[in-house]
Amino acid sequence: MPKKLIKRWLPDHQTLKSHKHLQVFGDLLHDGNLWHLNRRSVTKAFAIGLFMAFVPLPFQMLLAAGAAIWLHANLPLAVALVWLSNPFTIPPIFYGCYKLGTILLNVPQQDFTFQLSMVWISESLAAVWAPFLLGCLVCAVFFSTLGYIGISTLWRLNVSRNWRNRQQRNGD
Repeated sequence: MPKKLIKRWLPDHQTLKSHKHLQVFGDLLHDGNLWHLNRRSVTKAFAIGLFMAFVPLPFQMLLAAGAAIWLHANLPLAVALVWLSNPFTIPPIFYGCYKLGTILLNVPQQDFTFQLSMVWISESLAAVWAPFLLGCLVCAVFFSTLGYIGISTLWRLNVSRNWRNRQQRNGD
């Protein structure tokens, strides 16, 4: 079930191989192991994708692709999971990371209003960068570990259930 569900949602590997932003990886994209769906590649992809979703940098997809290639994880799944942090979800995710960082560092929360300007970034980021980055790191490690363990557990449960069902069919 998980393998079929995941396959249905993933883009075609030929489409990803020809994507203009992924061409930077060249022949590394032709490794067949990056496209297979098995327990190890999928659990690594979940960990990579969820970790990179909390990295407050542009081009998270390229970072996820590079990590997936390096760790031999499922490339399309790792890249797709980065989109959990998208333009609609980034504000609440990053605000939550900032709040977590202020709690962990035991510093007061700064009140600020967002303005898209270099002056605002240079002035406001200096006051919030430490709790924000700490919160992002803690969330990235927590959710990537949770994703890895959760998917591994679900995969094993599904395999054992299918095995039991097969044994019952053959035993009847």
